[in-house]
Amino acid sequence: MIKKHIPNFITSLNLFSGCIAVLLAFQSNYQGAFIAILLSAVFDFFDGFAARLLKAYSPMGKELDSLADVVSFGVAPGAIVFSLLSKMGMHELLPYLGFIIPVFSALRLAKFNIDERQTSSFIGLPTPANAIFWAGLVFSYADFLFSNAWVLIALTLIFSYLLVAEIPMFALKFKTYALKNNQIQYLFLLITIALLAVLQLNAFAPIIGWYILLSIGINLFKN
Repeated sequence: MIKKHIPNFITSLNLFSGCIAVLLAFQSNYQGAFIAILLSAVFDFFDGFAARLLKAYSPMGKELDSLADVVSFGVAPGAIVFSLLSKMGMHELLPYLGFIIPVFSALRLAKFNIDERQTSSFIGLPTPANAIFWAGLVFSYADFLFSNAWVLIALTLIFSYLLVAEIPMFALKFKTYALKNNQIQYLFLLITIALLAVLQLNAFAPIIGWYILLSIGINLFKN
């Protein structure tokens, strides 16, 4: 039936948009890459939504989703960092540091596929969140990063580690919409809305930073 192919079609749109993001990143078109990565994230959300709605799960769909995510949320942000480092006039090998992002993204996705602990939450930073961070950071703060290469290098190393770190991070999944069972999710959304209202398109990197800090804070509070 046609409906069983709908989730895979949406996943393919994720991959297509991710390929465009890679191309635009190498062209130093950070605004275009930012938009393309956001589109990939939207498609990534809706392919899972469509699969649940249509009950159209398949082993192929799972594999295709991971392959698309490696490009859209691994190679694309890696290309963004590579492009920016290439323009800084530093050692010619330094820009290749950006490609540790797709390497650790692939490790993150492979780990997620076999980790039975990550059904209702995450262990490590999800690849879409990491990609949105990088796309938003370079889109909004490229001038600052260009003048502070050490910040860009440090963030590359830190966020690559966060992808595979054994750090529990909450998911925006609602079994019910009751406040009692979703306090963390609603707190995250409330501050996210405030950041969007104040910073608008410059809010995406801070939102991911807020997500990470809230997740770490929850773990510290539990301990």
